[in-house]
Amino acid sequence: MSIPTYNETLGSAGGDPHKMDVNAIYQNTGYHMVWVMACTAVVWPIIPGIGLLYGGLARRKASLALLWQSFLVSGVISFQWWFIGYTLTYSRSAGPFIGNFDNIGLRGVAAAPSIGSGYIPEVLFAIFQCFFCVATVQIMIGGALERGRLVPSLVFAFIWATVVYAPVACWTWNASGWLYNLPSLDYAGGGPVHVASGFGALAYAVVLGKRTDKQHKQKHRPHNVTMVFIGTCFIWFGWLCFNGGSTLNATVRAMYAMFNTNIAASTGILGWVITDYFKKGGKFSVVSACEGAIAGLVGITPAAGYVPYWAAALIGFVTASCCAALEEVTEWIKIDESLDVFKLHGLGGLVGSFLTGIFATSDVSLLDGFTEASGAIDGNAIQIAHQLADMVAISAYSFVVSAIILFAMKYIPGLSLRVDESVEIGGLDSHEFYQEEVGDWSVMNKTDNNMLGSMMISQPSTPPQGTSVAEKTVV
Repeated sequence: MSIPTYNETLGSAGGDPHKMDVNAIYQNTGYHMVWVMACTAVVWPIIPGIGLLYGGLARRKASLALLWQSFLVSGVISFQWWFIGYTLTYSRSAGPFIGNFDNIGLRGVAAAPSIGSGYIPEVLFAIFQCFFCVATVQIMIGGALERGRLVPSLVFAFIWATVVYAPVACWTWNASGWLYNLPSLDYAGGGPVHVASGFGALAYAVVLGKRTDKQHKQKHRPHNVTMVFIGTCFIWFGWLCFNGGSTLNATVRAMYAMFNTNIAASTGILGWVITDYFKKGGKFSVVSACEGAIAGLVGITPAAGYVPYWAAALIGFVTASCCAALEEVTEWIKIDESLDVFKLHGLGGLVGSFLTGIFATSDVSLLDGFTEASGAIDGNAIQIAHQLADMVAISAYSFVVSAIILFAMKYIPGLSLRVDESVEIGGLDSHEFYQEEVGDWSVMNKTDNNMLGSMMISQPSTPPQGTSVAEKTVV
């Protein structure tokens, strides 16, 4: 069945709905639209999922800020995407590096077959891609953990989406983009989503500097493992359609990509848990299992629609194992980035992009009937070099440009990036929010005081020489 094609005489709106039925060209292929619409809706839970994941990983005193940011970033970036983000990324007359203002404010974007796939109208393509941008910026904002001011973080999010995400996505997915024509292979966002956000978060952490009490590592354990688990479940659920919908049609390739996504997340759990088990002296960790699932999802994102099942399983396992082995990477480079955005998304995205160049095969890509893409396994060894060019360009661009934006903001009145030391120590939540908190602090404080009092009563009246009562009652 023929794919609907763009008619320049009708414009990007697909014609005048007063004079013609703009839906007519999709009459025989409407099931593709239904599929992508369903995927778009299922992708949305990734937004609260990231908020729950980050909120659980943070300390209680800064957890609410991360939940708030997950919604506010969604609002700000959805506006940015409508106003200027979409046109800079996907305008039809874009250059090799960035789009133009033809579709500013989604002007003219309606019923015409989209630039991504003729099977779906451009308005559907626009909303599907909007959630990619939202999720990417949410991931990146984690670099400001516990010491970044909230309003400036939203300003940075808007600027970052405009001058980092939009160009990188244009390079990768717009038919005019230089990486698209190289070609590099990126099925659903190894570069624009993961590598860009990971290195952007690294720049954020570098410019902000370390947290004041970073030396007290015992205070930085996840405060709520249940939130971490639930957030990971939402992310995994949404990622099935994040990748499944990226075929932009309802072909066998989309279904294949969904299976690859699930198996990579599953083997990612195994890879991380096994590695972590030996590193932690034979102990297990729920958080590690969740990180393994996310690492697997990150690794398979650029490869899901290109590689066979066995390669997807291998990519998930290898990506998670590498990330687990590099668990202390930010400590090695002396940077305070404790939500593991750089490790999971930056480094995991690089691993996934590289392995895509090795294992991509036309046997899988042609399952949609028209996409032929091969990697080294098919005898196209040059694809590895193309993937390396992709990895270097995106990681360097994201880190350097993010750092420039952040350094500039530090010296703009009202946009200083970091909270005062007293706010950081007391917690962002109590300083920024009106009568709201994560959990019931009054109950926690009362319980802690009772426990402390009981412990002090149970202490001997005369502690051993050289040991104070206060030292013996530390919880």
